[in-house]
Amino acid sequence: MSRPLLFLRSLLFALLIVLATVVWAIACFGFALLPYRQRYWMITRWNLFISLAARHVCGIRWQVKGMQNLPDAPVILLSKHQSAWETIFYCWLMPRPLVFVFKKSLLYIPFFGWGLAMLRMIAIDRSKGRDAMAQVIRVGQQRLDGGQWVIMFPEGTRTPVGSQGKYKAGGAILAIGTGTPVVPIAVNSGDCWPRNAFIKKPGIITVSIGEPISPAGLSAAELMEKVESWIESEMRVITPGAYARAPQSVEA
Repeated sequence: MSRPLLFLRSLLFALLIVLATVVWAIACFGFALLPYRQRYWMITRWNLFISLAARHVCGIRWQVKGMQNLPDAPVILLSKHQSAWETIFYCWLMPRPLVFVFKKSLLYIPFFGWGLAMLRMIAIDRSKGRDAMAQVIRVGQQRLDGGQWVIMFPEGTRTPVGSQGKYKAGGAILAIGTGTPVVPIAVNSGDCWPRNAFIKKPGIITVSIGEPISPAGLSAAELMEKVESWIESEMRVITPGAYARAPQSVEA
């Protein structure tokens, strides 16, 4: 596909995102009166719309492996992070409402932040260090008890295709602190939706969901080592060409 056509398709997609975000943000004031599960479902129709728009306008399709590994119980999802695509897609894919841990400043983004504010997420001030982690454990336990799933990206930031960031222990600390199993997820979204790139490329994104890992008897470092090992091994299965050369490290 020629670059001018890719640009035009990406431009149309970007305009659809802006339009949908404004419409949904205004509608959120009405959704606020709904019970939480209904409110979450209504707000995340934005996510479904954006995913379908990416599919039909930009040609970004998907396949999901391992849905049977998701238990009907509290879990913490720990995912590879290459793109904004997975933060959008997971919200309507998963069978339970998700709780993202994100920096508090996102709440101040017009329209987008309004939708976030209507959801039971965990907004933290990263500069507070241990206090922020204590907040994640405290609020995370409340959300898990309420039937939601917590999702975190252990690399902390989006990593380029074929690279590996430093896996941070926050998700493992939360799992041990709450006694909750973790579910590792590999995703190669960067092939179609590269980080910080306007141009979106057609193709198939694979989401691969691993089996739950119990934190029982493990330290945070040991648990995260298991998560990292599974995710990075699976990344080499779903995108072998990207790892043909020696893996790169990315400091987050």
